[in-house]
This record gives sequence, C-alpha cells and structure tokens, in this order.
Amino acid sequence: MQLCAFNVNSIRTRIDLLISWLEHRNNNIDVLCLQELKVADKDFPGEGLERLGYQCEVYGQKGYNGVAICSKTQLQEVRKGFGDDYWDSDKRIMTASLGDIRIVNVYAPHGGVRGTEKFDYKLKWYTRFMLHLKEKYSLSEKTVIVGDFNVARADMDVYDPRVLADTIGTMTEERAAFEELLSLGLVDTARHLYPEKKMYTWWDYIGGGIWKDQGMRIDYILCTKPFISVLQDVQIDLWPRRRRTPKPSDHAPVIGTFKI
Repeated sequence: MQLCAFNVNSIRTRIDLLISWLEHRNNNIDVLCLQELKVADKDFPGEGLERLGYQCEVYGQKGYNGVAICSKTQLQEVRKGFGDDYWDSDKRIMTASLGDIRIVNVYAPHGGVRGTEKFDYKLKWYTRFMLHLKEKYSLSEKTVIVGDFNVARADMDVYDPRVLADTIGTMTEERAAFEELLSLGLVDTARHLYPEKKMYTWWDYIGGGIWKDQGMRIDYILCTKPFISVLQDVQIDLWPRRRRTPKPSDHAPVIGTFKI
C-alpha cells in the first residue's frame, strides 16, 4: 500500500497539478490524504480523481482548512471532526478504516508568534487532538496518522536552525506538543528509516526556497508500533513542488510504502 499525505493549499487551484502528478507516478498511490482544501464539500473537484479510481470522503470548509481521504478501496467507519462543536468549527481531522488499518488525516493549526491567540489555539488544539486519540482509538492497533502538523520536529528538520530559531513551527512549546503526541505510541516513519537524512516538505514561495533547498519538514506519516513492521519506505516527491505551471502548492507530498 502506498499512502500519501499532501497539503494542496487549495484543491481547486491544484487539481490539475494533482492529477498530472498522479499520472506521472503511473497512478500508484492507493490512499491519498489531502489537507488545506479551502473548499466546501459540494465544491470539491472530485471528477478527475474518480476517473483515476478514487472514492473521496471530504470534510471541507470554504476558504480555509479542510481534509479529504481518497482511496481506491472502499473506506469504512468514516468519522469527520472531533464531534465537538467548538473545535469542529475548523475542519481539521478525518478518520477512516481500511480493513484493520485506521487512517487519521490531520491539518494542524499554523499558529502564531508566542503570546498571540493563534499560538495558544495551536497548543490547545494539540491537547484536544491527543485527548481525542486516547478516547476514541487504541494506539496498540494498526494506526497511521498523517498530514501537515505545522511543526518542524528538530533543528535538522529546518534548513537553517539559527535563522529559523524560535519562529512559528520551531518554538519549544510547539516541539514539546509534537513530542508528547509521539509519546502516545507513535513512530515518525521518516526518521525511523532515515535518522540522519535531510528531508523537507515545505518551502516558502518567496525567495525561491525550493530551488535553494531552504525548507522545513512539517508534514509527517506517523504510525503505531504494531504497524512499523510493515513499513518499507518513506519518500518526499519533489516533482509537484518543482512545477512552474500549474502553480504548485508550497508543500510536497510525503509517501509511505507499507507491505500489507
């Protein structure tokens, strides 16, 4: 199974790029987890994905946020949101099952500088997300949690730790929240396989960061320890990020390969 996490930064803007990329890969992605759709459910442009064999479950929001899981195999037990009116005003989480595998697709808040409302909201969201996982799921089972977490886990996950020190995504409090999430029993698959490899998933549009390799790793595939034994590879595919037209997302897709 090849499972992909991709922050498309507006699905309607990126749909042609997304379809071209999937065709470029010979349509070999089995499960496609999309974040930051920025579109209401009814306006999700799913026709091209359906032609490639995907069935899409969408949890969208006009202009902001939104997640979708598109699978070539019928999804079961689809759950959208936390089931909490306050937190679900932002559409950031969707869960579904494929057989005995649980897939959780996440778009964590971007946050803000320390002391702002956005900074506090991000940390509180992480707390709510971890509570949700503890209440609803057993992380001793086969579970994979993917998406844009808006945290660069360590200094090796940014191109210049000095330039980016204590900025959004690298602040001590954000990294502590991410490590607490992992402590529930999750494995950072990319670091598990490639502990010393430089890997980025996001590059600023300004300044040509993609061409200078000035990026951050903020998109992840996390899995439970019972699932790590079938992990074969994790890749970051730069092909869609290095397009000039159609204009790319500022993120690149992360693909995990599992032998199931």
